Amino acid sequence: MRFDIAKGGSGLTYEIRQIVNIGNKLQALGVDVNWENIGDPVHKGEKIPEWMKNVMIDILKEDMSYAYSPTKGMNETREYLAERVNALGKTKITSEDIIFFNGLGDAIARSYSSIRVDARVIMPEPTYSTHLLAEVLHASFPPNTYRLNPYSNWSPDVRELEQKVRSHKSIVGILVINPDNPTGFVYPQETLKHIVKIAKNYDLFLIFDETYHNIVYNGKTTLALSEIIEDVPGISMKGISKEFPWPGARCGWMEIYNADKDKVFSSYIDAILNQKMSEVCSTTLPQIAIPRMLEHPEYQKYLNTRVRQYEKLSNIAYNILKDVPYIVVNRTNGAFYMSVVFNEAVLNNRQTLHIEQADIRSEIETLVNDQIEYDKRFVYYLLGSTGICVVPLTSFFTSLPGFRMTLLEKDESRFEYIVKIMAEKIVEYIESAK
Repeated sequence: MRFDIAKGGSGLTYEIRQIVNIGNKLQALGVDVNWENIGDPVHKGEKIPEWMKNVMIDILKEDMSYAYSPTKGMNETREYLAERVNALGKTKITSEDIIFFNGLGDAIARSYSSIRVDARVIMPEPTYSTHLLAEVLHASFPPNTYRLNPYSNWSPDVRELEQKVRSHKSIVGILVINPDNPTGFVYPQETLKHIVKIAKNYDLFLIFDETYHNIVYNGKTTLALSEIIEDVPGISMKGISKEFPWPGARCGWMEIYNADKDKVFSSYIDAILNQKMSEVCSTTLPQIAIPRMLEHPEYQKYLNTRVRQYEKLSNIAYNILKDVPYIVVNRTNGAFYMSVVFNEAVLNNRQTLHIEQADIRSEIETLVNDQIEYDKRFVYYLLGSTGICVVPLTSFFTSLPGFRMTLLEKDESRFEYIVKIMAEKIVEYIESAK
């Protein structure tokens, strides 16, 4: 090419998916891979109930389910969702304040790409890869972050957040993922209100990713953005991928708050919508399904059953891992992920796990020959020696070495077995270089 055409930041990888390529190679060599890398309940064995399938069958008989929707989304669905928001909090919205997208990945990409390149959104560290990639690709520079502290149950450092907001004039927005991915932390209302206050005091807008808002357990509670935002401009991002669950629908939406109170923020929302118009609309069928699913008499019972299952697995994993040396682990209270952190300086490039099969061992040794992060090295050895596929924590833009696993296994005894194997392999790996 005449000159380098790739936009800065394109060297970043989406490790949640990237590691699948390695797992597939090992599967071809005979490894029985247990996929703990991606949050797809259906892939992990979630059975979609018959009542939900029947709702879909009825919708498929309707001609409008095959048509374009309005650019912002199906009018009836947006009116329904606006009513649900208005029943919760003081901040009221209308259907015009809701915009549908082809999954939250689409919403996230468009929300960051509509921001000026010299304006930044500060995000939690570690942070979910899709937000990270979109924010970095829009600006071509590493992100600004505020830390979630694994030594304090993953609580965010709001003092650091405020100090960075004060010091970096390029910061225009704050991202909160609640419940958090990858840590499973659930934000208490005091912390949320503190973050809203920071946004108000420094004239910022808020992005709340509330994908897992209805998946909270272990006695924890939280608040939706609509309940606390007051007159601060903000966006809540929601979807059906995890809650129904229906990840293949690629259906998510933004709820826009207080655009009428800030002309600059209103122009930003218009920029997002103008991008949306270029693709006409989002998928129609899942939009039609949303009110019918949520209002179905079986829905809440079905969701509650799933949430209790995640709670049970979170406690199984925590009780096994909490006393393992060399790591820090916190009980997951929301979403369906758990992040494990290695203690400082316990990892190095000499540690290994025994792999019996020569061709599998050769494949792993080739991967770790490169100068890779120490937690990624552990993840590769774990995959090669046991078939357990997790994601290195440093892939979520943090210097903390560790890994993220899911709580989606349907067979509790198998899940307990997997976590016990992981616990054994952590110790074996760390002590292999002593």
